[in-house]
Amino acid sequence: MTSRTAWLSKRDGTVLVGYGPFTAVSEPSPDELAFYKRDFSSENENPWQVPARSERLTSCAFREKFGSGKLPVIDWETPDAMPFSKVFQEVMTSIRQGIIEKTVPVVTERGHSKEPMMAGTIAAMARQSAPLHSYGWVSDEDGFAGATPELLFSLKGRNLETMALAGTARQDDEAVFGVDEKEIREHEYVAQTLVAKLADLGSLERRERKILSLGSIVHFLTGIAVTLESEQEPHRLLRRLHPTPALGPLPRTDQTMSMLAAWRERLDCPKEFGAPFGLWDNGEFEAIVAIRGLWWKGKEVSLPAGCGVIEASRLVNEWRELRLKREAVKGFLQ
Repeated sequence: MTSRTAWLSKRDGTVLVGYGPFTAVSEPSPDELAFYKRDFSSENENPWQVPARSERLTSCAFREKFGSGKLPVIDWETPDAMPFSKVFQEVMTSIRQGIIEKTVPVVTERGHSKEPMMAGTIAAMARQSAPLHSYGWVSDEDGFAGATPELLFSLKGRNLETMALAGTARQDDEAVFGVDEKEIREHEYVAQTLVAKLADLGSLERRERKILSLGSIVHFLTGIAVTLESEQEPHRLLRRLHPTPALGPLPRTDQTMSMLAAWRERLDCPKEFGAPFGLWDNGEFEAIVAIRGLWWKGKEVSLPAGCGVIEASRLVNEWRELRLKREAVKGFLQ
């Protein structure tokens, strides 16, 4: 079996790369490096993955070492709108019944690769730069990798940083996007919920909402910083913050999480899509939200994307947003 490789680009511009075999443990040692990996809906008993060896690279060195390969040609199949349409109607019924205010169904585009995926995918992700966080858990047999704009949180001592990232439009529509009431409302669901989840942990600063440009698409972004009253363990913060309303239901209850899990399964969403993927690095922790990427098994490839559905959502607009997000991923894979 081909050895596995994992990596995550950090906010300070460095990239930590781990090489297998990996040892799964329930908790990492304070002075070691370990990757955090789990599914969206369920946490593993041993979610920490300790590599046999690792290296710390600058983003330039990471690109020079891994970024020269080309992604294999992938024959993509156009997704069928009918399964999503049925889920969308069920979501809207649940909203009208007062069960949920917002949730995030996922549509997955399928493709077939001409060649093994590992080397070319690492190369494509190594070429990405801030504000995107490159991440991956890959082998020739299977894996996932992406370049996400969404930080779940970073933890350094008593300093916690996170973000609300929600609302999407084409770059060409940035001016009207900035005053779109539906997009602003969707973003505020996420930002206000994060503030409520973190307010009891210490002194909180909610920064001004701004527009984050990612080439072909734009998002609303609100940064949130907390000076914690006491030190917090990463696993407690992970349980508190995952999933954020940007990827999960609002309100987040056992019932609404079960509903979302069932919709994701019906739409054949990869289990790790939207899950935390993180790195314990000698007492500091960072976790991103695993979106904007590819999943594969053999030469069968998946490209998932989610959309936030609220009362004001319309089927045709959400279907268009899902395609926009998938096309953005394909764009940075060139």
